Amino acid sequence: MILSPSLLSADCGNLAQTLRELEQAGVKWVHWDVMDGHFVPNMTFGQHVIKGLRPASGLFFDVHLMIEQPERYLADFKAAGADMLVVHAESTGHLQRTLAEIRRLGMKAGVALNPATPLCVLDYVLDDVDMVLVMSVNPGFGGQKFLPATFRKVAELRAKLNAAGRSDCLVQVDGGVNLENTKALTEAGADVLVSGSAFFGHPPFSERYAAFMAAAGC
Repeated sequence: MILSPSLLSADCGNLAQTLRELEQAGVKWVHWDVMDGHFVPNMTFGQHVIKGLRPASGLFFDVHLMIEQPERYLADFKAAGADMLVVHAESTGHLQRTLAEIRRLGMKAGVALNPATPLCVLDYVLDDVDMVLVMSVNPGFGGQKFLPATFRKVAELRAKLNAAGRSDCLVQVDGGVNLENTKALTEAGADVLVSGSAFFGHPPFSERYAAFMAAAGC
């Protein structure tokens, strides 16, 4: 299991230090929630913040674009230092082309699905994705309550990917992830878990990271 702490819940005044501490704690990925105030009712980091902090960290930058028409900014986020770009299926009219362009630029490509979005939207892009993000809350704000229907959706997604010969495609879950639901999520088929307040609200990072890994049975 990969834990990708969400910087949405971190101390935004000390992000460079936070990134260094995460790396020292053994964390490998970090999750950037990019919001534009249109696709979701909030605004957060942009490509300029990510670019400014890229030199401070060797972590894998998992960048979640909760923005309208993400295809307009793919090259900007590549230049900023993103390792993976995840776009919402609901945010673009040309999902396959957007995913192909992310890969052409040299990044991993991911698709995010809102809680009410069915898995069938993936049917014709399974060859173009490296990860599928299942939203376990409605996107836009941190600290929301986990939606229980996520367990079934994750299990169905993992079965769908395996049946399509894409067992290599990662399944990520974001929203309300904590120590109590980590084991059930990984057993359902999740490979990558995003945790914000349940991670950053319980320092030190090394101990909290170890607790998540233990909960996942790693």
